[in-house]
Amino acid sequence: MTAALTASAALLLTACGSGGGDGSSSSDKIAGADSGDKASASPSVSTSADGIDRPAVKLPSDMKMVFEGRQTGDAVKDAILADNERAVSTVWQAVASGDLKKSGMGFYYTDTALRGVYNYAKDNNARKTSWAGTLRYFDRQVTVFDKTSAALTYCVDESKANVKDLKTKKVKVVETSPDSYVYYNASVKKDKQGVWQIWSLHEDRGSQRCQP
Repeated sequence: MTAALTASAALLLTACGSGGGDGSSSSDKIAGADSGDKASASPSVSTSADGIDRPAVKLPSDMKMVFEGRQTGDAVKDAILADNERAVSTVWQAVASGDLKKSGMGFYYTDTALRGVYNYAKDNNARKTSWAGTLRYFDRQVTVFDKTSAALTYCVDESKANVKDLKTKKVKVVETSPDSYVYYNASVKKDKQGVWQIWSLHEDRGSQRCQP
């Protein structure tokens, strides 16, 4: 986890490190970590166009996301991008609702990436901290290695999102800075259900690649 988990720091998103692990451990059972079982990810699921039953995701009305470049013309790349959008949404559902078990994170994340997002959401839940505003996901690039593995990179613009105190419901404005722009590098693999799960996730906050 990066150090920006406090409300006074730049708004932290799904930064969770991975590679060799996030250096933290938890005795809590991570929902869905041991399998792709949708039931363990969420008791409420919906059927998508591809026939996969997916965890239901409902975000607060003040939490908005804009995803650019959804259609590449390549069916595999588009599926990976779509599952990435769903994955990010489950993290924000966990942060906003405080319910880790029903968030659906275990459906879209696995290995070190799941441990990272789980602990990230858990820490924010403990702090009663979330965010409000709009996040823009852009410059999303997919590299497909084979039928079951790929890499995804993308930028996130946090300049229009601010820290929200879930206790008071007050929103603290975060000043825009180079750290408001974040570069992510994710490794994904296709599970038996056909879901492109993130198993490794790295963040570069303030990356020159994402600056306006």
